[in-house]
Amino acid sequence: MALVLASGSRIRAELMKNAGLQFDVDPASVDERSVEEPLLKAGFPPEDLASVLAEAKANDVSARRPNDLVVGADQILAFEGERRTKPEDMEAARRQLLEFSGKSHDLLSAVVISKGGEAIWRQVSVARLTMRTLSPAFVGHYLAEAGDSVLSSVGAYQLEGLGLQLFEKINGDYFTILGLPMLPLLAQLRELGVIEA
Repeated sequence: MALVLASGSRIRAELMKNAGLQFDVDPASVDERSVEEPLLKAGFPPEDLASVLAEAKANDVSARRPNDLVVGADQILAFEGERRTKPEDMEAARRQLLEFSGKSHDLLSAVVISKGGEAIWRQVSVARLTMRTLSPAFVGHYLAEAGDSVLSSVGAYQLEGLGLQLFEKINGDYFTILGLPMLPLLAQLRELGVIEA
């Protein structure tokens, strides 16, 4: 029985590797927008969206690898009651950062373990981040220096890099912010006997 990460995310793989886990990477092929569209129309909260998307990814890979334990993950950014997605271009990133300036938003990171095509465990962790007040000039300089990598992040920042300069206060787990709640995941892997207790 192998442990499988159902994600192509470099940072998620790095977090698992740094924790000493042995695992395969087998990214899910899930159309996230089509999964979440009916949930958004039905008014599901961001926490449920993150959990359903993480489960869809884990189950997709688990159906192909029924004997393995598959880890699926998803992250949702909630700002003033709305779900936000990755900015389409640098101008969208600029507008978003100026909108977040001086305000708080939540990052909800879900992780699911599936076996035999079905979820056997799930967890959603929340981090609340407060941006400092940002000037348009600073945002322009930040985006120029950070480059297109900001477009791969729902918040238009990487907290593990230059994005840290955007914030004045953070409440929550670092791993949740990076998109994979490692402490509950490791606890569950110990419970399942995958890693030493």
